[in-house]
Amino acid sequence: MAEGSQSAPEAGNDMGNDDAIGGNVSKYIVLPTGYCGQPKKGHLIFDACFESGNLGRVDQVSEFEYDLFIRPDTCNPRFRVWFNFTVENVKESQRVIFNIVNFSKTKSLYRDGMAPMVKSTSRPKWQRLPPKNVYYYRCPDHRKNYVMSFAFCFDREEDIYQFAYCYPYTYTRFQHYLDSLQKRNMDYFFREQLGQSVQQRKLDLLTITSPDNLREGAEQKVVFITGRVHPGETPSSFVCQGIIDFLVSQHPIARVLREYLVFKIAPMLNPDGVYLGNYRCSLMGFDLNRHWLDPSPWVHPTLHGVKQLIVQMYNDPKTSLEFYIDIHAHSTMMNGFMYGNIFEDEERFQRQAIFPKLLCQNAEDFSYSSTSFNRDAVKAGTGRRFLGGLLDHTSYCYTLEVSFYSYIISGTTAAVPYTEEAYMKLGRNVARTFLDYYRLNPVVEKVAIPMPRLRNKEIEVQRRKEKSPPYKHPLLRGPASNYPNGKGDKKSSVNHKDPSTPF
Repeated sequence: MAEGSQSAPEAGNDMGNDDAIGGNVSKYIVLPTGYCGQPKKGHLIFDACFESGNLGRVDQVSEFEYDLFIRPDTCNPRFRVWFNFTVENVKESQRVIFNIVNFSKTKSLYRDGMAPMVKSTSRPKWQRLPPKNVYYYRCPDHRKNYVMSFAFCFDREEDIYQFAYCYPYTYTRFQHYLDSLQKRNMDYFFREQLGQSVQQRKLDLLTITSPDNLREGAEQKVVFITGRVHPGETPSSFVCQGIIDFLVSQHPIARVLREYLVFKIAPMLNPDGVYLGNYRCSLMGFDLNRHWLDPSPWVHPTLHGVKQLIVQMYNDPKTSLEFYIDIHAHSTMMNGFMYGNIFEDEERFQRQAIFPKLLCQNAEDFSYSSTSFNRDAVKAGTGRRFLGGLLDHTSYCYTLEVSFYSYIISGTTAAVPYTEEAYMKLGRNVARTFLDYYRLNPVVEKVAIPMPRLRNKEIEVQRRKEKSPPYKHPLLRGPASNYPNGKGDKKSSVNHKDPSTPF
């Protein structure tokens, strides 16, 4: 931790002066220049030495103003976005200005109204600061780099205040969540340890499906979902939890999906980065989402384990890997949206657009107009690009992105800030969209009425009787405006919600 008033590093540079930041501040007391003696109330104490914490340096500019430096990702000085720190020993009605001065990105949703998160010991629920108190600008005092400043007034002396870039979702929280699911002893929920990270943290793999689908020799239609390969993209975990919560519920749609599909979910691909408070990299400074081509079992063990499993399923004649979805958060765009691949086969390319169009009908915060399909060279090592080239024409690979900040409902212009619940709701809507994709709606109507559990073969027979093949096979042609029940981002009037379930 550097205490001197050194010049600020240049945002966007690989090094700048951030090489002077060797770790997080630990109970760092900021005393006025020339002051001697014990700290008094109002002499702020900064701390980031806790799970997922990040604050590398504090410089006092004046009595009321402080320059704050993000600690770069471990072993990689390029990435400086995530921050998460506490402030204590405050004085009632004490007003301050905090300047985050060394962001590695110039584009930011702070320009569009995004604000940092705050909570305190007496008010433990995260909330966004008022946007009117947040400023994002080029600062002449910091080589004309972008700085995010926010004004804040401490109102309770005994409270410890915590500030963060977005809603934190820690490795420990994730483990407690999985432990709580395991204790429910659901016969359709299976948890296993697929591997370990470099620092020996668990790589958890969840399987959610009817036990009948796991019997020896059973054919499987698999949906594979991953999250948190970029540790600072915390909304990914909330979306993933929404998917899991829905799939393990007793909602009629969830029950049918469990009978028809096998969901494989690896919710946290980068547990070390999450624990350490990194934004994009692993412990050893690697962006794991650029190493799918040849992951090392030593350097990228979690990625190596997941890739091995996917290749194994792909080579199993009894397994049809239908979908791969990797969940991320986006720092410059609104809404939820997807990235897909480009194929020479026009029919395959058109079929790939079906799932995001259906999701757009089910989720008001998902934008099909922001969804894009590409094969940029810089994305070659990502899970979506690598698996899109490896798997055959019956499989579809997507990156699901969700904004760090807000969404805009179709037909309006007002930005609606995301909450933890809104992120999880998007996850629930992702899960329920598989019902529409496979045209299992008639089966849900029967399952909603108390009756014996349908086996997978019975569901298949019922679906064939309805003469409604899954969307996988028919060819979709034409733009979104020609799609049945949909015009661009317009939601379908069809609603599959159970009236008794507040989804």
